[in-house]
Order: sequence, then structure tokens, then C-alpha cells
Amino acid sequence: MNLWFRLLLMLLRRPWRSPVSGLSTTVIRLRVWPLDLDFNRHVTNGRYFTLADVGRMDYVLRSGAFRVALKHRALPIVGDVWGKFRRELKLFERFEIHTRMLGWDHKWSFVEHRFVKDQRVIAVVVMRGLFRGAKGTVAPVEFARSLGLEENSPPLPQWLSEWSASCDGLSSTLRETEYSEPQRKAG
Repeated sequence: MNLWFRLLLMLLRRPWRSPVSGLSTTVIRLRVWPLDLDFNRHVTNGRYFTLADVGRMDYVLRSGAFRVALKHRALPIVGDVWGKFRRELKLFERFEIHTRMLGWDHKWSFVEHRFVKDQRVIAVVVMRGLFRGAKGTVAPVEFARSLGLEENSPPLPQWLSEWSASCDGLSSTLRETEYSEPQRKAG
């Protein structure tokens, strides 16, 4: 429920937030609420991924990517998410999420979310995702063109390319073993 209130608040503020280019960084400001906490009284690891969704929605709306998705009747699909946690966030602390497009390849778009408190990066969430419509996946280059960007992605950092390749490897392994292992009966 907490996420819905944050999304609604972000949407209500949208008319006063200016559009951005596809490679710009968007910033949203949030506060830690009780439902964000785990038993250690700091933001639970999984909540970072959920909060990144709010930052990504702000980016998609402000960059105009949502218009391209609507044109293709496509929905966003998160393929893989990775997080690095450096410092904790505690109850009622204010923080920002800085969201930016890192680049794209033939299938995936890569988005970074930096969680910032007192001008210090305390966590990073990286997502690779795509838009899928009735006719299949919308190529990231289509989004780039529609957003007025170069068709070629900015160079992807080596760590990001290696992470994406490892995700592809895991996906292949899962597909190979999905039906080959005996199905367990519910007891």
C-alpha cells in the first residue's frame, strides 16, 4: 500500500516537473516510513527495489518513454535487478533516488538508481528491462530514436556488460533445467 501512495504523490507532482532528455538524471525525494523497515529497524533490502520502481516511473514519464510504450501498446518488463547496499536508511530519514539510463543493447535497456542521503550514495540498484507489446519486444533502439537519442548506446561499463552476460547465462540454465527436473508433488 505504501508504494501506491508514493506513486500517487509522484503523479500529482508531475505537472510541475519538467520533461527531461533520455540520458538525463531524474531525482525524486522521499522519506523512510515504518512499512519500509525490517526487524533491524532500517530499510529492508527488498524495499530498495520497490522504491526504484517509483524512480523509474518518474524517469519514464518525464523522458517521454511512456509515449513510445503507448504507441506500441507495450508494458514495461523488468528482467533482472541487482543491488549494492553501502549504508543504512532509518525511520523518517529523507533521501533521494537519482535515476538515469546507462544504455542499451539489442534487447535490454539498463537503468541505474542511486539512493543518496546527505549527498552520499548509500545504495545502487541496477535494472535491465524491456517493453513488450502484442507484437513482441520493442527494440531499445526504437525508444532511443523516439526520444531523440543516437541509435547507438553510450558505451556500457565492463561490469554492466559482464553482469548482463551472467544474467543471460542464468536464464539459459533455468530454461534447460525447468522441465528436466522431476516435479515435486505438493504434500
